[in-house]
Amino acid sequence: MSEKVGIILVNYKDYVNKFLAECRDSLKQQSYPDFNVYIVDNASSEESRRYIRNHYPEAIIVPRPDGNYSAANNAGIKKAGEDGCRYMVIANMDTRFDPDWLGELVRGFQGKPDAGFVQSKMLLYPQNKEEWQQPRINSLGNIMNFLGFGFTSAYREKDREIKNVPEIRGYASGTSFITSREVIEDIGYYDEEYWMYHDDIEMSWRAKLAGYKIYLAPRSVVYHKYEFGRSIRMLYYMERNRYLAVFHYYRCPTLFLILPAMAVMELGMILYSIPGKWFLTKIKADLYFLNPGNWVKIFRKREQVKKLRRKGDREVVFDFKGRVLFQEIDNPVLKYIANPVFDLYWQVVKRLIFW
Repeated sequence: MSEKVGIILVNYKDYVNKFLAECRDSLKQQSYPDFNVYIVDNASSEESRRYIRNHYPEAIIVPRPDGNYSAANNAGIKKAGEDGCRYMVIANMDTRFDPDWLGELVRGFQGKPDAGFVQSKMLLYPQNKEEWQQPRINSLGNIMNFLGFGFTSAYREKDREIKNVPEIRGYASGTSFITSREVIEDIGYYDEEYWMYHDDIEMSWRAKLAGYKIYLAPRSVVYHKYEFGRSIRMLYYMERNRYLAVFHYYRCPTLFLILPAMAVMELGMILYSIPGKWFLTKIKADLYFLNPGNWVKIFRKREQVKKLRRKGDREVVFDFKGRVLFQEIDNPVLKYIANPVFDLYWQVVKRLIFW
């Protein structure tokens, strides 16, 4: 007997007009029978709700007034739980799913009793016939950098067969992963302070500290219409939230050890933001941490994490990486100077973390 699954898709303004049709069609072809689709209509309008009703009447619409992606996922998870769903799948709408995508996700999760999240194999959406015959990888599980950055693994490499359900040492990509009602009840919902970006890092880090592992279901295949340009428009959240994750989850002794590297990276990011024309955005992200009220929230979160923590920093962060891997940016200073230094620094520092 199959367990009921809630698939949560978040719409933002006109995303449904661009992406819903192909996503919907691939969901209708799923071999796994027992699931509901929840479209959380973020920044909801009558026009967007009407479009969803007309083009995907089977979907359950969950309206929300603003663009908070983390809060939208929470709304979808809660609604799925109310409807009796045992498993929750967080998925992007700019995707096309293989027919066995959902079934393989469920089987992957059920086969790993210690799983907190299980991610699909993510392939870049092919642009022509040749690419459909040999697609490229978007992510086989994401890589976590010790300074709070996150990167995809095996990016743009040729697709290949992966056996079994291997562990992901970094974090699960929010483009397509499964979790359960029991895991959410244990570790909690999305932290809505993150708003968008790094939410998957934050959730994965929290799950690992609580003793769960993260896995890849390689036969659960999703084609992702990934656009790097869409990500860099949200630099404020990306920069602010990587600091939030660091301040929320590292213990104080670990923070002290990485502080010199954080200071060097901060200077580098400020300098890099000037020619990149996002200096004011960078300063705005930094100003968040000059607000005493925000530090009150950070300390409250640290207390919550302390109660949840079942593993120490040493065990969780030992697989974090020292290099900063901006795959779409070829910066020689980063590549030949900063990265070797950061990597050496981290190799030394992580061995000094005693718990």
